[in-house]
Amino acid sequence: MVAAQFTIPLWADLLAVGVGSLQGALFAAGFRDRRLDLLGVAIIGVATGLGGGLLRDILLNQLPAALQSNWYLPVATVAALTGMLFERVFSRLSALITVFDALTIGLFGAIGTTKALSIGLPPIPAIFLGVLSAVGGSILRDLLLALPIAVMQVGSLYAVAAFVGSATLVGLVAVGVNVLVAAVVCVAVTFGVRVLAVLFTWSLPEQRRLERLPRLVRGRKPRG
Repeated sequence: MVAAQFTIPLWADLLAVGVGSLQGALFAAGFRDRRLDLLGVAIIGVATGLGGGLLRDILLNQLPAALQSNWYLPVATVAALTGMLFERVFSRLSALITVFDALTIGLFGAIGTTKALSIGLPPIPAIFLGVLSAVGGSILRDLLLALPIAVMQVGSLYAVAAFVGSATLVGLVAVGVNVLVAAVVCVAVTFGVRVLAVLFTWSLPEQRRLERLPRLVRGRKPRG
């Protein structure tokens, strides 16, 4: 498995935080009816960028990485302000927002899974932590905006993309692939699944559709 002394490169963690904060600010700035001020948009952007990492480190019983360096908060803030200031430009490029979204999921999923493996977590919990790291920022974003949590709604595969990527990373590490190579593959797989899900409108079966089966069973009359 992953060597215990392995640490996530600072630049990789900052890249994930920056992309996440940018995407969160773009998402928040798009709500014209919410009357969010500049500070509100910036806060939501920062929360989106740091949320996954905070949940990851809290569950691992570690001091959050964002509080161990002077870089995290400034990077998250600058990225959020960039997304806020150039929201009108980015809003014309909806495909670019999808790309940022998919990249955020992949980066946080890879980092969360790798960090879990590096401290000795078994494969299944490591995958779970990777998925939670990937979707944690968006959950916090939706809570702050008082929106239904996107990951729990019918739509393009979000957590599923993170799961496939994290499971791929764990499988590659288990067969001896270098952890950095496995992490890159994880990001690529997660990114690919998410983008394809958006392009082809893939989604999991809706709960209402599954209700039909019990009703049909109850409606049948016993024979004899």
